Amino acid sequence: MNDDALDGAFIGQFRVCFDAMASDVAQTLTDLGLTDYRPRFSAVIRVVAADGPSTIRHITQRMNTTHSAGSQTVSEMAARGLVELRAGSDARQRLVHLTRKAERLRPTIDAELAATRAAVRELSAELSAPLDTIARELSEALQRRSFHERIADQLERDDRG
Repeated sequence: MNDDALDGAFIGQFRVCFDAMASDVAQTLTDLGLTDYRPRFSAVIRVVAADGPSTIRHITQRMNTTHSAGSQTVSEMAARGLVELRAGSDARQRLVHLTRKAERLRPTIDAELAATRAAVRELSAELSAPLDTIARELSEALQRRSFHERIADQLERDDRG
């Protein structure tokens, strides 16, 4: 990558691509009749459908997201009648249960997921490496050493040099 490409525009390009893909998934769900619905709800529905009533902590671990984001998503879903929160075996524990409304949406959600996976495979075939490989490698590299650390190291080198 040349220095002209590193003027920060590449981060914007990642965001534009991701946002466009996310927007297209949302549009597809709307096209399929899921109005007042966010794509991020689908992951919660899939986790609870697969694992049964679950804590928010369990759901967020399976989704690889923060507890705060998961809690906010579950709250939005509860407000839309997609999940119910019920007491677990421990009175402090609340379990997320799917409602009948969410169960009725599952075939549509599953159809969108299958079509999205096929579209990702098609798109990946046009790239130098599959999208999941690029995303995994980027994630692993940033887990080894954050982008902030990398920038800070460069600034330190520049100060010494």
